[in-house]
Amino acid sequence: MRHRKTTKTLGRPSAHRHAMLSSLAQSVILYEHVTTTKAKAKIVRPLIEQAIHASKSGSLAARRRLLALFPSELAVKKTMEVVGPRYQDRKGGYVRLVPIGPRKGDGADMVQIELV
Repeated sequence: MRHRKTTKTLGRPSAHRHAMLSSLAQSVILYEHVTTTKAKAKIVRPLIEQAIHASKSGSLAARRRLLALFPSELAVKKTMEVVGPRYQDRKGGYVRLVPIGPRKGDGADMVQIELV
């Protein structure tokens, strides 16, 4: 039973969910804005915020933490060299969710997740 479990499963097994969220976080870092559903965006937002916060230190431990999160080295490189220094003076709130309306096919709430 699921009593008091707070993890949002999105109707997927844990391995699929982890792969999907890390891929979505990588896309947001690489392209700086992605259109997705509101539910996925609300779950991936803390992952992106933690990745950017870790990259601000520029340490080897932070790089290894990002390598565990993102599937490709390119996203880690961009986070450490471009995104982290960009937000060096900002305390938090690196991601913005902009509602764009329902999806035509099934009516799911869609948002654009972007870096501030």
